[in-house]
Amino acid sequence: MDFLTSKRFLTTALLLVVMLNLALVATLWHESSHHPERGPDHHQFSLASQLALDASQSASFTKLRQEHFLKVQPEMQTITLLKKQLVDESLQEKPDVQKIGELAAAIGSRQAVIERELALHFHELAKVCKPEQRGLLKEALNRIATRKFSGRKARWENPPPPLREDGLIAPPGR
Repeated sequence: MDFLTSKRFLTTALLLVVMLNLALVATLWHESSHHPERGPDHHQFSLASQLALDASQSASFTKLRQEHFLKVQPEMQTITLLKKQLVDESLQEKPDVQKIGELAAAIGSRQAVIERELALHFHELAKVCKPEQRGLLKEALNRIATRKFSGRKARWENPPPPLREDGLIAPPGR
């Protein structure tokens, strides 16, 4: 019998999905109960308070943020579709290396558009700020922009533990 269609595999996969969903719900509950001030616009409110924006500036920031999101949303959706195609191709019996390269390049070019738009968005935000707020804006945006990369770097510095031939984690020292 094919392993991927066996009842044991399907039961294990379903159990894993349920456990991951429970962990996600628990994390979300923990965050909302321990940080009620954090909502979906946490970065925006935090940024507004750090910069001491007045009401007019806050309204401008909100409008610019919404416009930016609408502008880059199609690119982000396209990247998601391209990544799905990349995964599908990489899991083929004999993946087409040229197609993988083309998909990766397409993802990269779309990501470049998003990064360019983000830089222009930052410029628009800076124009709303008073001169004394721009330095604080730069610090805050640098923290936000580099936080995700810092987390990824830490994962690369700490590789996962080695696996045994049966796919389980090998005990330390082996």
